Amino acid sequence: MAKFKCEKCGATKESRCKPQKCPECGEAGVMIKEEGGGCGCGCKSK
Repeated sequence: MAKFKCEKCGATKESRCKPQKCPECGEAGVMIKEEGGGCGCGCKSK
């Protein structure tokens, strides 16, 4: 799954598809895919 972050309020959400609107502030079209992912240690594991 990918992790998406709201450009407006900074809320994050894990999803297979890009969310249409932010789950926190409700703003539409502001969710961007965060780079990386995996375990968070810098390795390339998924």
